[in-house]
Amino acid sequence: MRIKSKIGVLGGSFDPAHKGHLAISKKAVQTYKLKKIIWAITLENPLKKKNNTSISKRIRTCKKIIKLNDFIKIKFYENIIKSNKTIDLINYLKKTTKSEIYFLMGADNLINFHKWHKWKTISKKCKIIVFDRHGYKKKSLNSVSYKRLNKKSLKFIEFNKVNISSSQLRKI
Repeated sequence: MRIKSKIGVLGGSFDPAHKGHLAISKKAVQTYKLKKIIWAITLENPLKKKNNTSISKRIRTCKKIIKLNDFIKIKFYENIIKSNKTIDLINYLKKTTKSEIYFLMGADNLINFHKWHKWKTISKKCKIIVFDRHGYKKKSLNSVSYKRLNKKSLKFIEFNKVNISSSQLRKI
């Protein structure tokens, strides 16, 4: 039997991309022996405020951040899958890549993960890797999502956190 390749998916608006996104991507590749990481950029996150930065500018910023880290691919799938739902992206990737999928997120996203469309199904179709973020550990570990999901499909990673966020950068 052929071993499936393993890919990571880091979804988000990346408004703007920053070194924290790069740090968790590197850590995921190292820890889980992933072949590549896809930064799946969305036009907008339904749980956040509307983006003011164009998708093309956000893609350019992502490319600057990743520089020579060619294991990271920048992708915009919404024009292909006609959806901004994570479950639709996971289904598409499972069908087209035949890879084992590791969905990466920050601890801040785990807090509201139970509000995502078909969140339980996402956890059945891929492994969810949650990276600790400064100030979010306790709240994320007490979240509905963390308490209800199978701990085989969800891993909480503690690492040297990069204390930065896109919302902080937009305020600058």
